[in-house]
Amino acid sequence: MHDQLTERVVEEGRYIAQTGATVRATAKVFHFSKSTVHKDVSERLEKIDLDLYKKVQKVLEKNLLERHLRGGEATRIKYLKNRTQK
Repeated sequence: MHDQLTERVVEEGRYIAQTGATVRATAKVFHFSKSTVHKDVSERLEKIDLDLYKKVQKVLEKNLLERHLRGGEATRIKYLKNRTQK
């Protein structure tokens, strides 16, 4: 793998491990697509740094389990905003 690609993958992995960020949030910070970040941290990172990969996978698993809660909260906020605007 190229040095620049390897460096990017490790940076994304560290960011997720340290902050607990979602793939979508990480993609916004690093200005890449969600697909690219997901491929980086779920496939490429495993070949580069196995320990970091395991940490990132724990965070991604936690995020997956909490996804329905974040979605429900976003919907609640949306309807609260609509109610206050009327």
